[in-house]
Amino acid sequence: MKRLVIVCEGPTEQEFCKDILTSYFLEKGIWLEAPTIKHSNGGIVAWDTLKKQLVNHLNEGDVLVSLLIDYYQIKDSYNFPGWAESKRIENIFDRMYFLFDKMKEGIGAKYQARFIPYIQLHEFEGLLFSDITVFPQNFTKDELDFGILEDAIQKSNTPEEINNAPHTAPSERLKRAIKGYDKIVYGSCLASEIGLETIRYKCKLFNNWIERIESYK
Repeated sequence: MKRLVIVCEGPTEQEFCKDILTSYFLEKGIWLEAPTIKHSNGGIVAWDTLKKQLVNHLNEGDVLVSLLIDYYQIKDSYNFPGWAESKRIENIFDRMYFLFDKMKEGIGAKYQARFIPYIQLHEFEGLLFSDITVFPQNFTKDELDFGILEDAIQKSNTPEEINNAPHTAPSERLKRAIKGYDKIVYGSCLASEIGLETIRYKCKLFNNWIERIESYK
């Protein structure tokens, strides 16, 4: 059985990996482990710091290593490979693939074959907009302002393209739409309700990541 380590930005991504991705990959003969970023105990860090953890996992033996972090939270000062150059690429998906290529180069030739770079556009919560019809099934009218979710969908071509500004990022929209929103608990539960197949269909960058993991030999 193949071993896969996905380094998660925080507990929200970690719960998603445990509750949604673990069983899926297990059926593919892939054993998944999902630690959070150790240096911050959850929370994005500079590339050099993150790279050390990725390399440590890669040095554990015959293991495939990836990561699940939010594009929205990465600062210029974190010096991710190709970050400054990527800003000149207008198409957001082309920009992400450019960053993936640069991260692969940045990990070092020794590890490139077993490293699958990934950054979630714009943040994990964007995946939860893949099917907003599940929200009224899980929250009362008093708890949910469904119009906020509808507005997000109408103004974006895909869930992954929902605006990443401070007040319009997917997580901020969910906080306004749902009273007492708990991102760790609700995120995994809603993703389960939506289903991995639907998320993959609606979110092409995320789907490409899953396919790259599956195709590793």
